[in-house]
Amino acid sequence: MAGMSRTTGTVIDGLDSIRESIADILGTPIGTRVGRRDYGSFVPELIDQPMTGPNILRIYAASALATARWEDRVRLRRVTLVAGSRPGAATLNIDADRKGIAPAAARITLALPL
Repeated sequence: MAGMSRTTGTVIDGLDSIRESIADILGTPIGTRVGRRDYGSFVPELIDQPMTGPNILRIYAASALATARWEDRVRLRRVTLVAGSRPGAATLNIDADRKGIAPAAARITLALPL
């Protein structure tokens, strides 16, 4: 399915479209979309929290739940968070299988904050 890039306005397809969609889902706080109040994730609420074990687990759960609910083109395998080189910086890695397309494996890397 082809779509339009939200930054350049050019046509994007495949993995680029999925990356952009997941970044939009995870970067949108729940309750902020008019007409679609349940769209988004709890990730924006968790970004400024300390990087403790329980908070990292909350980011994993929020990312996995929102992606599974709103992006039906992928099936999640793993979500990991890698601390960045600067304090407070992190990268969210999502390993997923694309549904119905070979090669199925895809790695989606998103820098936080989204």
